[in-house]
Amino acid sequence: MAGKQAISASGKWLDRIQKWYYNAAGFNKLRLMRDDTIYEDEDVKQAIRRLPENLYNDRMFHIKRALDLTMKHQILPKEQWTKYEEENFYLELYLKEVIWERKERRMGKEVIK
Repeated sequence: MAGKQAISASGKWLDRIQKWYYNAAGFNKLRLMRDDTIYEDEDVKQAIRRLPENLYNDRMFHIKRALDLTMKHQILPKEQWTKYEEENFYLELYLKEVIWERKERRMGKEVIK
């Protein structure tokens, strides 16, 4: 019983830290999602190419709006900020698929050698 309470308490504590960090990072003040800010290496670029058109267009809109706000040295009103609970890791599935395929190709090349 005490173990479950400790796990529950540590889960709440971790959730608070994640929410604090999410707000401290600042991208939410521009209504960006976490996946809008990810560094675009080759795997990420390939995952972005695989996005459905609506997700790709949403991503481009978020980035363009954030660039516009940044150039004006502005942020959105607090009620328009992206909330931690609204976060949508839209790129994660596609990125995992790209990485898995790259590793599979590498394993295939090693077997052939």
